[in-house]
Amino acid sequence: MADKIFGIHGDALQLRSQRLSMLASNIANAATPGYKARDLDFEKAMREVVGGSTADRAMEGHAGYRVPLQSSLDGNTVELSTEQTLFAENAVGYSTTLSFLEARVNTLTRAIRGE
Repeated sequence: MADKIFGIHGDALQLRSQRLSMLASNIANAATPGYKARDLDFEKAMREVVGGSTADRAMEGHAGYRVPLQSSLDGNTVELSTEQTLFAENAVGYSTTLSFLEARVNTLTRAIRGE
């Protein structure tokens, strides 16, 4: 029933949350030698969800290591400016999705109350 009420937005929130965790981990390990930056291809994962897959399966299939634009001597693939930009973009998308879901819940609450 939740799928009918919230559509794909619940899955989108789950995917964005997972991506935020990955990007935050990358930022936290920017100075860790040998650390490999990970990311989730949100667009491809969402296309899979729209096609009928679960968010968990889409995360597994579209999460991977990022290839850096410039390699580092210590083997770390985190490029801090890239990670910060992607984190900010994803945070805006997360906030937007959350706002949509909040509006949907408020609409349903008003409907139940008969307002």
